[in-house]
Amino acid sequence: MTAKRHDLDETSKAIIAQLQQDGRRSYASIGKAVGLSEAAVRQRVQRLIEGGVMQIVAVTDPLQLGFARQAMVGVRVTGALEPVADALSAIDEVSYVVLTAGSYDLLAEVVCESDEHLLEIISQQIRGIPGVAGTETLVYLKLRKQTYSWGVR
Repeated sequence: MTAKRHDLDETSKAIIAQLQQDGRRSYASIGKAVGLSEAAVRQRVQRLIEGGVMQIVAVTDPLQLGFARQAMVGVRVTGALEPVADALSAIDEVSYVVLTAGSYDLLAEVVCESDEHLLEIISQQIRGIPGVAGTETLVYLKLRKQTYSWGVR
C-alpha cells in the first residue's frame, strides 16, 4: 500500500499545528491564529479528517487505566506478511502493527494488565498465528517520550 501524499497549504499546516498543541482547541480560536473564520476552519478540519490526513483522538495513559505492562514484540514470519499483520491487528491488546525491514518482519505493540496477561497474549495468541516463525519481546520499563506531533513539513 502506497501512502497518498496530500499537498497542504500553509494555512492547513497551521491548523494541524494548532490541533497538535490542543486537540480540543475551538475553531474560533484556531481561526484567530491562522486568519480564517470559524466556519472556514471547520470546513478545512472536516476535509483533513475525511481525506485521511489527520484524526482527532483522546490519548490515554495505559497505567492510569490499569494496563501495567507494555511491550514491543518483534515477529519473524514465514510466507506472506499481510495475513499475519491482519491477525495481529485483530488482537484487542495489540495497539500498533507495522511491517518492517531488518531483523523482524513485523513489530506489534502490546498493552496488557500484567506480565501473566502479556505471556498469554504472546504464547497463546501471537505465536498461534499461522506464519509466525518466532518472536522477541521487548518489555517497556519506563516511558520517557511519547509524542504525536510529527509536524507538517
